[in-house]
Amino acid sequence: MSENENKNPTNFVKQIIEEDIKNRKNDSRVHTRFPPEPNGYLHIGHAKSICLNFGVASEYNGLCNLRFDDTNPTKEEQEYVDSISEDVRWLGFDWEDREYYASNYFQKLYEYAVQLIKAGKAFVCDLTADQMREYRGTLKEPGQDSPYRNRSVEENIDLFERMKNGEFEDGSHTLRAKIDMSSGNINMRDPVFYRIQRSTHHRTGDEWCIYPMYDYAHCVSDSIEGITHSLCTLEFEDHRPLYDWFLDQLNVFHTHQIEFARLNISHAVLSKRKLLQLVQENYVNGWDDPRMLTISGMRRRGYTPASIRKFCERIGVAKADSTVDMALLEYSIREDLNKSAPRVMSVLRPLKIIITNYPEGQTDDLDAINNPEDPGAGTRKVPFSKIIYIERDDFMEDPPKKFFRLAPGREVRLRYAYFITCVDVVKDDNGEVSELHCTYDPETRGGDAPDGRKVKATLHWVSDEHSLEAEVRIYEHLFEKADPDNPKDEADFKSYLNPNSLTVLDGCRVEPSLAGAEPGSRFQFERLGYFSVDSDSSDDKLVFNRTVTLKDTWKKIQKAKKQ
Repeated sequence: MSENENKNPTNFVKQIIEEDIKNRKNDSRVHTRFPPEPNGYLHIGHAKSICLNFGVASEYNGLCNLRFDDTNPTKEEQEYVDSISEDVRWLGFDWEDREYYASNYFQKLYEYAVQLIKAGKAFVCDLTADQMREYRGTLKEPGQDSPYRNRSVEENIDLFERMKNGEFEDGSHTLRAKIDMSSGNINMRDPVFYRIQRSTHHRTGDEWCIYPMYDYAHCVSDSIEGITHSLCTLEFEDHRPLYDWFLDQLNVFHTHQIEFARLNISHAVLSKRKLLQLVQENYVNGWDDPRMLTISGMRRRGYTPASIRKFCERIGVAKADSTVDMALLEYSIREDLNKSAPRVMSVLRPLKIIITNYPEGQTDDLDAINNPEDPGAGTRKVPFSKIIYIERDDFMEDPPKKFFRLAPGREVRLRYAYFITCVDVVKDDNGEVSELHCTYDPETRGGDAPDGRKVKATLHWVSDEHSLEAEVRIYEHLFEKADPDNPKDEADFKSYLNPNSLTVLDGCRVEPSLAGAEPGSRFQFERLGYFSVDSDSSDDKLVFNRTVTLKDTWKKIQKAKKQ
């Protein structure tokens, strides 16, 4: 990353960190962590957290760990661990040798739990999950003490060890913290922090049949690793008193937890549970479906790490929840690709043109600019021949007044090539236009007429003889509704899925310079948008994903707001 990318605007998180440094808290040390649960693929919301945690560590000459909070073996898989590691590296961040797992600390977490029992701060409870809910109370009514709350320390230690040794059935016993059943914060009402769960763990196998709950393992793992600043989203704000309670009772290193607003983005859902539902119920084609705002899906669609980091910088870090317009994300990738993506010509819905006065068997190699934003990108040769293709939308037989592209008797410019004039329209048996016959002016090579005459349109094209066939996948928003995940909406979020979120175009034609383009390569298809080579591409057939259109809606939105 460039030096400028680290110069993020000041935000309240950095202000707190700077105050801690000023007061020499923890010897002015800054040590953060990105702590994903390996129960799904990362999405754009996680990218915000990744950029924040690694970013502030870098800015204040600190360290950032990658730690997998793997405390629920029924939902966690090695596949998710691998994908998370790949995504964080792809975004441009390096945790060096600091890859940790909550499962690294299972023995220590168990010993700390025994310490809490001995201190009279934890007890083994026999209530079922349903009974526990009844005892818990409500937001308006206090809870009731468990009838097992006053077991002796000796009995609790014996029962907890027997839980660990597998003597009890799943769900029959739990270990609960002994705090306050009348607390206004329900999280403090004697929460469960160990449960019996016979399930093979992706790292520890069947070594354990009891597992710590997230709220316990997370804060203690932070403490074990010496994390100075625990940056997390606002939903954990009500959990902070519980975290502090565990650390206070254990008398261990205290992490400074700071909560920030999670990312909400229009026309999308960012709940791993809901994303998993879309995958498992085949509404999308896997976690890396380019319509998903998973990092792997965005990578496959053609997003760049720099564009995602820039987007995260633009949205900033706030304390209040808000929703970011998808247009800002699209603006960020469009801005990046405009500078870096080579320009090529392609035709998505081909209409054949025969240039009647062009010599049979002749080919002209024309000079084309690779990227007008980057003079150093140079030029390439594009072959021109007697039969070419243009976009079907670039011709109208009976055009309206403001249609300036090709029509019968009209002259237009072909990009980098010649002026052509439509002289005849050929139709098939259904009355559909099947091909056009045109003439060209050989004096206009390169796109300018010696006599100074002007045309009102320039069209892109490809040569029939030299172009390559391709499949192109056109993506739109996955959801039609801007806020499909609105908690006030009683409708199922899947009812707002956009039936036109994917359109597959076969028989597209691309210029020959794209032969052998590697998956992940990004290009601007002139006049059409930015496209990336999909992983489904093969030597026999190129497959492209549309990353984003050329049209920029973000600037229009901002302009309208100022008016």
